[in-house]
Amino acid sequence: MRRKSPRAIRKRASLNLSTKLFGWRHKSRATDIHFEPHEDELQIRHRIDGILHQMPLPPQLKKLQAALISRIKVMSGMNIAEKRMPQDGRINVRIKGEEIDIRVSTVPTVYGESVSLRLLTRGSVLKGMDSLGMTAGLEKDIRKVITKPHGIMLVTGPTGSGKSTSFYSFLNTINSIDKRIMTVEDPVEYEMKGINQVSVKNDIGRTFAHVLRHFLRQDPDVIMVGEIRDGETAEIAIQAANTGHLVFSTLHTNDAPSAFTRLIDMGTEPFLVADAIEAIMAQRLVRTLCPECRVEQQVSKDYLLKVDFPPTQISQAKFWHGTGCDACGERGYQGRTGIYELLSNSEALQELVIDRAAASVIGTQARAEGMVSLREYGWGQALAGKTSIEEVLRVTQAPDAGNEPQENF
Repeated sequence: MRRKSPRAIRKRASLNLSTKLFGWRHKSRATDIHFEPHEDELQIRHRIDGILHQMPLPPQLKKLQAALISRIKVMSGMNIAEKRMPQDGRINVRIKGEEIDIRVSTVPTVYGESVSLRLLTRGSVLKGMDSLGMTAGLEKDIRKVITKPHGIMLVTGPTGSGKSTSFYSFLNTINSIDKRIMTVEDPVEYEMKGINQVSVKNDIGRTFAHVLRHFLRQDPDVIMVGEIRDGETAEIAIQAANTGHLVFSTLHTNDAPSAFTRLIDMGTEPFLVADAIEAIMAQRLVRTLCPECRVEQQVSKDYLLKVDFPPTQISQAKFWHGTGCDACGERGYQGRTGIYELLSNSEALQELVIDRAAASVIGTQARAEGMVSLREYGWGQALAGKTSIEEVLRVTQAPDAGNEPQENF
């Protein structure tokens, strides 16, 4: 019997490991897997519900580093001989009947190539608005905006806050035979039937602004721009909104009122910004409590006042937290849901924007008109037992909240 060479054994081992990793993701609900080479080990970390966890692995895995990374590069269509430059690729796999799309990125580091996998399931994105965790009132307000004939609807938030999922849900909701919908994305995450989708390729000049300018000659009803990154894209998006198109796009700002000032800082005229925008929604993702180990949590009144919890609700407020169990992997959380902040444009807000008012002033006026802030929306989710008070504070960047010792709760 012919003996296998050490190289063949390592190749087979890397194939088995890569297959197990993708299958393991199906059980753990991980959204990202990172292969990070160090001097004496290959560290693998995975992100579950927005938090990174280290995967326990034997130290001998370092010997499989080159074979494992090469295997992933082959599967994603990369050049395995190129190890000096960053590369991007894509893998499509099916596990237990579920289609998983994996976006792969490699970056050369001191001790080898660092590989990041973003794992996306079609079923987790292509859903209706009822899957976003919105209150009935908020969902009703959003539906009014996304069915308007023209204007701009912006969604803001950091990377990984669920903006793409929200937009796909919006498009799913309004997608019909009588609407021509066109999107320009970087990259196209999921193909949607009945929608014309274009992927950005900066190396050949196919930028957001370039594609968006040509969209206007394609007779669209609805346009989705993956992100407004510069003044040129902002200007064309506003032009599209003011000429009878409904435009969806994203901005990287911390809250909804800041979107106005960000667009003006890009060089767009304030009166155009004020006139074009119909609504701005900021969002974050919070981990939901595990239903198997959720228990009531005692929180001191002094701490609630410190984190700006509404004083009028303190006497009747109840909070919960997860103690950890087998069902949630001892984390106390299982899955994520959104918290939102919807700013609907008004004449009073338009006047402030035209006068170049600060974001804080715009925010004060918006709240006076009924806007619920991210933190306030989060309090509602915590009081409903869907998430914990610590989780709301974590994603809404509460000052000094993270320094509060656990025994004070």
